[in-house]
Amino acid sequence: MWDPIGKKIGGDSDHLIMKGSYILLIDLVKDKEIKIGKLGNIFFKKGTYVYVGSALNNLEKRIQRYHSSEKKLHWHIDYFLKYAKIVDVYYKESNKKEECKIAKNFENFKKIEDFGCSDCNCESHLFYGNYHEILSVIDKLKLKKYDSNAKI
Repeated sequence: MWDPIGKKIGGDSDHLIMKGSYILLIDLVKDKEIKIGKLGNIFFKKGTYVYVGSALNNLEKRIQRYHSSEKKLHWHIDYFLKYAKIVDVYYKESNKKEECKIAKNFENFKKIEDFGCSDCNCESHLFYGNYHEILSVIDKLKLKKYDSNAKI
């Protein structure tokens, strides 16, 4: 059973199930053509990518899932992460979906058309660009940096 703010009630322990949006800062070490689900084959240049998503069921579980190599390929980003490495993760707690609003901050970067946005009207939720310029945008968003060794 869950209360209105997402706290699990009962069982061995009560704990907060966090909801919100996140950014994956990703490195692709070499040029690669990758089959991305129904999008088909896409050529990706080596370099830095930023992916914006949301998890309104369990933010921490979603982030941990992306770090796992033992997962079913479900989302576009799952296909990409078979070949790319997550460098850092940033997040924002929220009870509403804000990924589109966050993604708009990266519109000046190269968009990977239709990637990660099949449930909205955005052009993309995956962007390619200069590492330092991407970090500068992330810093301005004032998101928290995810620490995989600590609970969020």
